Amino acid sequence: MHYPAPLGALALSAALGCSIALAPATACAADVAGVHLEERLALAPQPLVLNGAGLRTRFFIQVYVAALYVPQKTRQPEAIIANAGPRSLKLRLLREMDADTLLGALEDGLRQNLSEAELASLRPAREQFGALVRQVGKAREGDELSLDFAPEGVSLGLNGTPRGQVADAALGPALLRIWLGARPVDAGLKKALLGG
Repeated sequence: MHYPAPLGALALSAALGCSIALAPATACAADVAGVHLEERLALAPQPLVLNGAGLRTRFFIQVYVAALYVPQKTRQPEAIIANAGPRSLKLRLLREMDADTLLGALEDGLRQNLSEAELASLRPAREQFGALVRQVGKAREGDELSLDFAPEGVSLGLNGTPRGQVADAALGPALLRIWLGARPVDAGLKKALLGG
């Protein structure tokens, strides 16, 4: 995604009554740009906690709220990327987005963070994932896309309904690098997703 630096990237800890980075053991809900976020997520085989969340903007337009759920909170991006356990990234759209726009942005993010050899090795998985996104078609304002990461691959969901899975263990870490890699889509959003 080649968007300019966000003007509205938000770290939740400064704005909320209960801090994401220092949240107590009891669950507390949070809000970003009017989007309600649960502190905990029930995802098999273990529940996940909200690591952080933030707002993505493009040319002053709010695009989506991203929320990252992990087994245990951390500020270390590589720990999240390399984790073999479950993780989940929720994208609540704040504007309409068609499949081609979303896929183009994802591919840009992958190219920014992967070598040519890595991209080539992931070609079949990228094509399968692209087919799943195209089946979703146009996502509307308020829709929630979910990327659920597991050792066996990545599952795509829309508004809580599974839309398919790509069984490639390398795809999840590659996709997470779009937001958490050395050259993230948005440095401010990366910081927010890491709880800072």
